[in-house]
Amino acid sequence: MSVRRALAALVRAGRAVHWYTTTLLGDHDYARYVAHVARVHPGTDPGSEAAYWRARHAEQDAHPGARCC
Repeated sequence: MSVRRALAALVRAGRAVHWYTTTLLGDHDYARYVAHVARVHPGTDPGSEAAYWRARHAEQDAHPGARCC
């Protein structure tokens, strides 16, 4: 395997780990929510990101479901 191929594989692996981590931690959740509101409820203000996270954490605290912590 050439050095170039090895570096390309390493970069791909790094990007995959970054995607997995940010997805697992919910870094893109607000952006997905805003896109959903724009698609399903056009013209509606989705609210601030801070309000989104407050509501989301309050919902998780009120209904923990099957999460580990």
